[in-house]
Amino acid sequence: MSTQRVLVVDDEPKIRMTVRGYLEADGFDVVEAADGPSALQAVTRDRPDLVVLDVMLPGLDGFQVLRRIREASQIPVIMLTARDEEVDRLIGFTTGSDDYVTKPFSPRELALRVRAILRRTDSRSEADHEDGVLRFDGLTVDPGTRTVLVDADRTVELSALDFDLLFAMARTPGRVFTRRGLLAQVWGDDFFGDERVVDVHIRTLRRALGDDAGAPRFVGTVRTIGYRFIGRPA
Repeated sequence: MSTQRVLVVDDEPKIRMTVRGYLEADGFDVVEAADGPSALQAVTRDRPDLVVLDVMLPGLDGFQVLRRIREASQIPVIMLTARDEEVDRLIGFTTGSDDYVTKPFSPRELALRVRAILRRTDSRSEADHEDGVLRFDGLTVDPGTRTVLVDADRTVELSALDFDLLFAMARTPGRVFTRRGLLAQVWGDDFFGDERVVDVHIRTLRRALGDDAGAPRFVGTVRTIGYRFIGRPA
């Protein structure tokens, strides 16, 4: 198996050096960038398996960089920020980040998060070859090509994490998932963070599918518990 590559983007050299040291000690190949434009160049040039991306960057900020990345790629992204405000967290996840770490942070914990996300990505790729296409009234979910079709004529663009969330629920229609259960299935048992991240991704998933939370076709809310897939098999 080839060495996995991580791109670390931060304008503070000491942070890049520290994170690089921990990741290389864990066996990762590490490349660096100090600003937004350089980060985008590195994504194209170095083809990393995961990006650790600071929010406050010169040139383009981290959210702008993340949006540009998502236009062409679904590689996992962990956001770094010195601002622990809920609005930043929501913007980051809505844009398509996979995790969010607030400075000051433990480099050891960050390295564990990187490994956990890449392990989940590897497991997801293996599962894609085992599961068949799921077909419902108005919705088709194909894990092989990781595509989603709504009403037979609209292809929906989902982040890798939002696709995994939809697929996890659609595989067992009607089953009620708690937030913790979805975290375990989609994010992995070693997820660090707030369970409310599930609610944020459910909102972005519904928006992409055109699903009304008040009268849903596909993703239903189970009050005080969690969510379930309510699409009818075709």
